[in-house]
Amino acid sequence: MEETSRFKESNIVLALDFPFERLENRESLYIRAESLIERVHPYICAVKFNHHLTLPLGLFDGIKRLIKKAHDKGLLTIMDCKINDIGSTNEVIAEYYYAAGFDALIANPFVGWDEGLEPVFKVAKALNKGVILLVYMSHKGVAEGYGQTVLDYDTGKETPQYVLFAKRALKWGADGVVVGATYPEKVREVFGMLKDEVPIYSPGIGVQGGKIESALKAGARYLIVGRAITLSNNPSESAEKIRNIARALKKSV
Repeated sequence: MEETSRFKESNIVLALDFPFERLENRESLYIRAESLIERVHPYICAVKFNHHLTLPLGLFDGIKRLIKKAHDKGLLTIMDCKINDIGSTNEVIAEYYYAAGFDALIANPFVGWDEGLEPVFKVAKALNKGVILLVYMSHKGVAEGYGQTVLDYDTGKETPQYVLFAKRALKWGADGVVVGATYPEKVREVFGMLKDEVPIYSPGIGVQGGKIESALKAGARYLIVGRAITLSNNPSESAEKIRNIARALKKSV
């Protein structure tokens, strides 16, 4: 990702999320997604897919074609599947997503390591793919789960849940973590733990209220931007503007 970001001169990850479409409009949804990649690829370094497109377009149908489109434009692809099941199921899920062409996927540390995410990391390592861990989300209710105080499994001490997840990212050798840009204080705290060993991906820029400057100054390396681009009247112009602001701020951080 670092190499692609330098080559593209951008640290913007496009969240390719669209509102619900009726199933009979699947082809137009595909065309819309493909057109967006075509229009904004000069200003981003990667594309993040969610269930928004995977469910209606099909993993080995429309999604695989969109992955190829992104790769042809020199972009990396991330599947935001938030893997969160038992190990044997997680392993199969990961194998399918990687087989479709994804370069990395996002997983939820809640399930733990043994018979949890260990099989995912093994599959990723064997295929030279990435695993990004969800540490602190960007929505308003995140503190009810990721912000709760829990007992550290290793030390028995009371610790915020997201702090444990950040520690696991280091221990497990994750390729990145997700921390919402809407909570720059959490980005800063997690960065203080991870430093430059594990990069931070920050979603929530724009519509959710996350600010480019505060996220970057707090330690985010990549900014995940969705609706501020996907719902824009001029996506390419919006993507270029966001990229330029982030690039200028990154130089001053």
